[in-house]
Amino acid sequence: MTDKKPLILVVDDETHILHVVSLKLRNAGYEVITAENGEEGFDQAVANHPSLIITDFQMPFMSGLEMCQRLKDDPRTTDVRALMLTARGFSLPQEALDKTNIVNVLSKPFSPKEILARVQELLGKATAPVVRRAS
Repeated sequence: MTDKKPLILVVDDETHILHVVSLKLRNAGYEVITAENGEEGFDQAVANHPSLIITDFQMPFMSGLEMCQRLKDDPRTTDVRALMLTARGFSLPQEALDKTNIVNVLSKPFSPKEILARVQELLGKATAPVVRRAS
């Protein structure tokens, strides 16, 4: 019997970011699914219950923050943690983060290596999430 690879959902409306992040994660041994907006991301999370979600903040139809709030409020996905990608210099207020399962925030631009390091850190720790504000 083989170990199941952690499933990561990447949600971003920029195709090149979906491609680069997905490729880096797959090459590191993760299973990856993608969505191009918050509504599609929510549906994918409910259907697939990923180990982690990496989501952009600013997207059409539903922002990453709104998606994460809905995921936390839904009993089927309340335990799914998220890594939020934001524009440089943009920070999310703590009260907004408290209403979500966002456990880490990373500013764009980022390196694929940095994303991989954050994912490994987050999936290696089942408890005590650490939130880092975007700088």
